[in-house]
Order: sequence, then C-alpha cells, then structure tokens
Amino acid sequence: MGRWGNVCLVVGLGLLAAGCPKGQTNYNQGRKAETLGDLDAALNYYQQALKGDPQNANFRAKLDQVRFEAGQSHVKKGEELRKKGDLQGAASEFQRAQTVDPSSPIAEQELRRTADMIAEKNRADEGTPEPVDVSPTALAAMPPDIKPLSRAPINLKMSNDSKLVFDTIGKLAGLTVIYDPDFPARRITTELTNVTLEQALNIVCLESKAFWKPVTENMIFVIPDQPQKRRDYEEQVVKTFYLSNTVQAQDLTEIVTGLRQLLDLKRIQQLNSQNAIIVRDTPDKLAIAEKMIKDIDKAKPEVVVQIEVLQARTDRLRNLGILPGQNAALSFTPPSTSTTPASGSGGSSNATSTLSLDQLKHLSSKDYSITLPGATANAVLTDTYTKIIQNPEIRSIDGQQAKLRIGDKIPIATGSFSSGVGVAGGVAGINPLVNTQFQYQDVGVNVDMTPRVHPNHEVSLKLMIEVSSVTGQSTIGGIQQPIISQRKIEHDIRLKEGEVNILGGLFDRTDTRTLNGWPGLAKIPLLRYLFSSDNIDHQEDEVLIVLIPHIVRLPEWTKANLRPIYTGSESNIQVKHEAEVRAPVQQAPPTPAPTAQANPAPATAAPAMNPPAAAAPDQTGQPAKLRFEPASVVLKAGQTATVAVAVDNVTDLYSIPLLLQYNPAVISIEEVQHAAGQGGKGGFLSGGTQEIAIVQQINTEHGQAIISATRQPNTPGVSGSGTLLGIKIKAIAAGSSNLTIVQVNAKDSQQRPIPLVTSEATVQVQP
Repeated sequence: MGRWGNVCLVVGLGLLAAGCPKGQTNYNQGRKAETLGDLDAALNYYQQALKGDPQNANFRAKLDQVRFEAGQSHVKKGEELRKKGDLQGAASEFQRAQTVDPSSPIAEQELRRTADMIAEKNRADEGTPEPVDVSPTALAAMPPDIKPLSRAPINLKMSNDSKLVFDTIGKLAGLTVIYDPDFPARRITTELTNVTLEQALNIVCLESKAFWKPVTENMIFVIPDQPQKRRDYEEQVVKTFYLSNTVQAQDLTEIVTGLRQLLDLKRIQQLNSQNAIIVRDTPDKLAIAEKMIKDIDKAKPEVVVQIEVLQARTDRLRNLGILPGQNAALSFTPPSTSTTPASGSGGSSNATSTLSLDQLKHLSSKDYSITLPGATANAVLTDTYTKIIQNPEIRSIDGQQAKLRIGDKIPIATGSFSSGVGVAGGVAGINPLVNTQFQYQDVGVNVDMTPRVHPNHEVSLKLMIEVSSVTGQSTIGGIQQPIISQRKIEHDIRLKEGEVNILGGLFDRTDTRTLNGWPGLAKIPLLRYLFSSDNIDHQEDEVLIVLIPHIVRLPEWTKANLRPIYTGSESNIQVKHEAEVRAPVQQAPPTPAPTAQANPAPATAAPAMNPPAAAAPDQTGQPAKLRFEPASVVLKAGQTATVAVAVDNVTDLYSIPLLLQYNPAVISIEEVQHAAGQGGKGGFLSGGTQEIAIVQQINTEHGQAIISATRQPNTPGVSGSGTLLGIKIKAIAAGSSNLTIVQVNAKDSQQRPIPLVTSEATVQVQP
C-alpha cells in the first residue's frame, strides 16, 4: 500500500506541474520583488518567466511595465546624484537606465547631458579652454572679440586729430584701426590716465562722436555715431530662450510684451508650442533680455489650503401626558315617524321625524343618547443627532483659480412651454403635451479659491464657500421642486502660513412647546399629566467653516535676480562688464626666486599673454629670428648704452609690436630710437625710403616697455634681415638684468601673423 501511495503522489505532482503554466514560479517571484521595491530583480524574474512561456500575454505586459518603471527609477537616482555633484555616479545610473530600457529617450538625453558636464568639468580642472568648432560649416555664435597684444593700463595725453589718437591707442595695444569713409576729421584733446583699452576707446569715441566695433580679433572699425550708421553696422544675433515655468500662453505673452516695451525689440517671436521665445537684436540687448528672462522664469508659488467643514444638527422631541376628550355629542331619538306619499308618482317617501314642544316633558332616557369623548395617552421621546465632517485639501498655483465640488447635482425646473397647436381626434386644439426645462445645481460643499502667495509667508485668498443641502420638497405648477438651504460666504482675506481662521459660523436654535388639555386641570402640578399633553420640540443646527493655508513653494529670488544691470542710454542700449567700468589694478611684482647671482633680477608682473610662437622657416629653410645686438652688455652705474633689436630671415614684415621686460632695480629704458638717423630713414623696416611710426609706452615701476613699429599705410612689407630699433638703456645699480622679449605680434602687409624666434640680452652693471 505504501508503494502505491508513493506512485500516486508522484503522478499527482506530475499532473500538477503539467497543469501549471511554465514560468509561473518566476512570475510569482517577480511579483514579490516588485512589491518590495526591487525593480531590477523583478525585471529579471519576469524575463525568465517570459522566456519559459513566450506566448503568455500577461507575462509580456508585466515585463514591459516593470522595464519602464525600472528605467525611470534609475533616471531619478541619476538626477539626484547629479544634483549632489556626483557626475560619474549619475552617468552610471543613466547608463543602467538605458540598458534596462533601451527605448527610453530621457535616459539617452540625460546621459549625453551628463557626459558634456563631465567633459566641461575636466577642461576647467585642466585649465583647457572649450574647443571651438572652426569647420567651414560651423556658424559663429557671437561677433568677434578683440585680443590685444597687451592689457596693460594706458596712459596717454594728446591733442590732435581723432584718427591719430585712435591710431596711437591701436598701436599701443597692437590693433589695426580702420575708419568709415564718412568719418570726419575732428581735433580732440584727450588725457587718459590708468585706463583699460576698452575704456580708452570709449572715451575717445565720446569726444569724437563715434563708436567702434571689432572686425577681427586684432582689427577695429571706427564709425560716426549716427542712427543710420548704427543700423548699418551694429551686429545682430539670433537666440532662442526656452522657458521652464510658464503654464499658460498668457504668461509667455506677458513676458514678450514686457521685453518689447522695455528694450524696444522689433524682432521677437513667441512659440507657444515649444514654450520658447526667439529674439534677434544686438548682443547687448540679448544679454539684457536673457537676464530679464532668468529673473522672471521662476516656478510659481503654490499653496495647500485645508478646509474643515463641520455641520452638526440635533433634534429632540418630547410628548408626554394623557389628553382626555374635549367634546361630548348629544342626540335625540324621535318616538315615531310618518310617511307622506309623493305627488305625481306611484311611490311613497319618508317624512322627517319631528318632535313637538309639548312632547319634551314626556321624554325619557329612551328618547336621547350622549356620546362621551375618549382619552389619548402620549409618551413619545425622539432624539436625532446628525454630524457632517468634511476635510478636503486644495492645492493651487499662485494666481490660478481652484474649484472643489463635493455633493450632488440636483435638477431644478427653470421653465416649461407647450409644443404648440395640435390636432386631436380631427379637431384642432392646444397640444396637451408640455415640455419642462431643467437645470442642475451643485448641492453640497462648493469652494472657489484664487490664492496669491507673498514673500513674507502670507497668503491672500479670494474665496467663495457654499454649504447647501436639500431640506424639503415643494410643489410648484404641478412639479415637485427641491427646497435648498444655503450658507454662502464670499470675501478676500490675507492669512499667515498655518494660521487657523474661522470663515463662517452659524448657530441656529429653535425651541417649541405645546400644551393641550382641559383648562384649569392642565395647570395642576403632577395631575396635569392626567388631563393634558405636553409637547416639547428642540432643534439645533450649527455650521462651522475653517481655513488653514500651507505654503509648499515660495518665489525663488536670488541675489543675482535682484541685482540691477547697466543698460546704457535711451538711444543706445548696451551692457558693460564690471572690468570695463573699473580702473585696471596694478599688479605688484612677485618675490624673485633665489639664484646664484649676487644681485638677482626680480621677476615683474606682466599681462596675461601667450608666449612667442615657434617661427616658420622661410624659403631658405632658416627660421625668422628676433635678437639683440650685442647680446651681452657690461656697464657701470650711471652709464648708458644702446642695444639694437634686429631681425633675420623675415618675409613681408609690415608691423612689429613687442613687449620687453627687464629688472627696473638694475637698469632702465630711457628711449626707443629709430634704427638709422633722424627721420627714421635708412632702417630695415623703413626700406630706406619712408618714415616709420614708433609708439612706445615704458612702465619703469614694473620694468615693462611696449614698443610698436609700423610702416606707412598701403605699403608692402620688407623682407630679409636688418636692424629694426635701438633701445637706449641706463645702468642704475650694480647687478644683472635680462632684457627679454616677452611677446611679439609681427604682421605682414596682409595683416597675417609672422612667427618669430626670440632671444634675450644680458646687461651686467658693475659698481
């Protein structure tokens, strides 16, 4: 028997396994993992379940659902890690989300965005500038910015033609200045003291009634300041601003209207479908518009209002006592009746029973009857207590109306009309059919609320609260109409966050007492309950409405949003950076590094510059060089000497601005001389036939000298080798100083840079 039992058990288990769907175990495990919140494990179980039963539609639907939820959970984790600054962890979560759900577009977008942020962070840590796409198809983002040879402060005092003043400033900075054909000749007097290049150009533009714009990184264009000229020459940029917090198209329209009126924008377009604004105007106006949009595009405040509605009603009825009858009936019975025949007919009629007065004295108890009244005993006690509590919550955005309806819609007849004249039974008449129109009214708790959140944690509410109920029926024109009791309040209030306010409280109490009984006996204490009925009806109805506002989001105004910005004049809207309106800061020379020399030369502060580029060889294979002659000079304190600046193997040299650096404690540069005699003729750069323009600016405090030598306009450059300049130096104190070319910006006649290999000279001053 035991063996047959085991056989039956095995057969039963086999039948049970055959009856269960394949993968059901994995499916159940997946449901359990999903309940515990482990979506990745649930996804794995569902995949195994579907693999066991590929035709099971339930398994497939559950797998698709969990795949989406698991991908979204990893996206959410990645966003949280990115907010904390963990970009690598965020990228891993986004990659996991993309692996779990390859069809998720948001995972791909966030992964690409995080990768860009990681690359940008790495460039910032390494100090590498952001790469610029210089392919032929790449579009420029903004107009060019000037990159002068030096950012050293400018000190200049001149009284000359404005063009010459512009040219002088341009040569000091290593810039080429070109002019509009209509630029007039005007003599101006300017005195510039410790100003930046942009400040110097702006000051001279004010004096000469002009404005300037960059054409390339080393060339500026000076134009007369006229409205038509500004329209012709001012650069314009197109930019699209995507807004994140506008809810309605009206919000976008208000922003566009404000930008158009404040900045006088003529080319601005709003795109409601993309929640974006496209603006085309000057870079300055776009910068102001961007700042304004950032200030305005904030998430609107939100508030949650708790509404407590309490309605309590109590009915008490007391009816106690014995109410005896208050009426007695006396009736007489006539002793006999007579019958009188009816005239004009064959029948007869009964005569009325009559009783004469002389028969009254013969009346007995048989001739009348008295009906005595009965008594009613009442002992009724009725208590009815009704309490209605409603505690809804309404969440609304600042300035947006929110509505709440709790209750029923009750039909109410608003009018009736006849269908018209009809024909009934072949006879024209009024159609008896009447059509009645009904309108449905909300009965219950109705709330209309428009909040306004203030930065000081207060909330203004425009409220309409109505509490209504059906209390009875009334027949009007043959139609049953509901009788609706109404308690309604409308007002504007301002509350602090969390403040409890009772908006409306109504207490209605009705007491009714009715005494019915025999006069006199109904007033006797205790006995009155035997001869009267006492009815007492007590009704209480109370309605209480309470509001409690809670702010869940406040306006997020940062210090940058509240900061004003400079916008220029009414006719010329522009922006300026802080560095453009402040005087340049003089940099103190750093402490010199210790050397083996007796009197080391301290390193002096120099502007941020790029080192000289490697020179390209000329046609002979020799690179172009810039050197000093002689390379070593020995002087005694107080003596002077001239060191020549020479160039070798140069081609088409037109201009050569350069920056020299030396030790101001050992030597000083007294003068920069032409290479040959008076007038500058005979030097290499002049070609022996024309004058060259030399501009110099010597900073004795920091040991720097900016020197620029340029040929006459519209002339070709020179090629070969020769002496460019002569630098007169004076020995000040014993020691050693290097005379170094820190930066050079040589140009050919086509304004293309010429790379040069530079060297340095050594000046030894003896006691």
